[in-house]
Amino acid sequence: MSDFLVMIVSVSVVLGVMVLVHEWGHFIVAKSFGVRVDIFSIGFGTRLWGFKRGDTDYRVSALPLGGYVKMAGDNPLEERKGDPDEFLSKPRWQRVLIALAGPAMNILLSIVLVAGIYVRGSKQPAFLDRPMVLVGVLQDSAAQKAGLMPGDHIVSVNGVNNPTWDRAQLELMSTLPGHSVSIVAERNGQQLSFSVPAAPSVEEVFGYPQDHLNVSAVSPGTPAERSGLKAGDVILSVNGITLANGAEFPPIVDKSQSQQSQPLDLEVQRGDATLRVQIRPQEVTAPTGAKRWQIGVMRTGDLVDRRLSLGGAIVESVGMNALMARQIVYVVVELFRGNVSLKQLEGPLGIARESGRAAREGPAELLSLMAMIGVNLAVLNLLPIPPLDGGHILLLFIEGTIRRDLSVRVKERFVTVSMVFLLLVFAIVMYNDVLRLIPHH
Repeated sequence: MSDFLVMIVSVSVVLGVMVLVHEWGHFIVAKSFGVRVDIFSIGFGTRLWGFKRGDTDYRVSALPLGGYVKMAGDNPLEERKGDPDEFLSKPRWQRVLIALAGPAMNILLSIVLVAGIYVRGSKQPAFLDRPMVLVGVLQDSAAQKAGLMPGDHIVSVNGVNNPTWDRAQLELMSTLPGHSVSIVAERNGQQLSFSVPAAPSVEEVFGYPQDHLNVSAVSPGTPAERSGLKAGDVILSVNGITLANGAEFPPIVDKSQSQQSQPLDLEVQRGDATLRVQIRPQEVTAPTGAKRWQIGVMRTGDLVDRRLSLGGAIVESVGMNALMARQIVYVVVELFRGNVSLKQLEGPLGIARESGRAAREGPAELLSLMAMIGVNLAVLNLLPIPPLDGGHILLLFIEGTIRRDLSVRVKERFVTVSMVFLLLVFAIVMYNDVLRLIPHH
């Protein structure tokens, strides 16, 4: 199957399942409260097939990207009869729960998917269960600015003594954006305290451990492919500089190319053999607009098989999904603060590209991507912007506070302004998606 076809099929499955589950949440809670549901559709557009049971037309539509639920009287801008089974005839608290049900189902499915991966067993970074000994700190990172240094042994994170990297990740997850992580590190026999601002990644806040740079995939048509690098190779050094962790590779490459544009001399381990590979990086534009150099590989560290019991898998899955949700909230907050650019966001084309990559790597990767998109869908739908679920909840909260319904004119203006905002954001994200497809970018 061609890469393009794999991408189309995989993104249809990923988005289709997550949107369908979201709508199913609205559907089952609406039905439980006695709301008449006129249409439950798998897909959008023209009705291809279906049947009617009770008041609901269950149908399959032409465009297989998710689905939708049409509830009676759910649009305040349309004429309604005022029947007791209409959505707007129900108490506000019931309408809030109906709105919350969609995001809740996305989060529930994401927890089930990740727990299933843990029960079945998956590859996890080998360093997660190790003590937090820093082999390096990223240049200009929050950790470096706070004073953490290579060789430090972190002995406490937010009051948790002797944390592993896995536990530190959970502690970071529980730290709200704008707050700091409390760290105690041992250096030359002394214990030093640090306060590091929360950031999305562990490496940004703490630094990084000893690990290898393993090539997991080589992108077609890139310098890495032309030089003969293969998946499974381990890059040991760059221009004579031994790598203690794959995080050191990008800054070494950027620094070497900014000084003089010369081929990189890589020492590569392939099986039992050690090879010398010369490769000339290509300049690209990062999502932030900065110029970067890359060779065209996907990298991982050392991985180990990790399989958990059902109870342990559920606990771990809840923590991982909470971490993903926190990172999404962090990005949204920073976006409104102006510290994150819309250029850094992925749109439908980016999701399609990632879906194709995940499908080629295997079921576990595809399910992980579905879980991540599910959490994204849940969090973004809770933003207080009509016509998102969070927007409906906001309007219901305002009406409950003032103890009366807002006028149709006010709701219409609120929805119109919000729709213009969402369409503008979508247009910018799509524009940047297309730019990424152009080789120059």
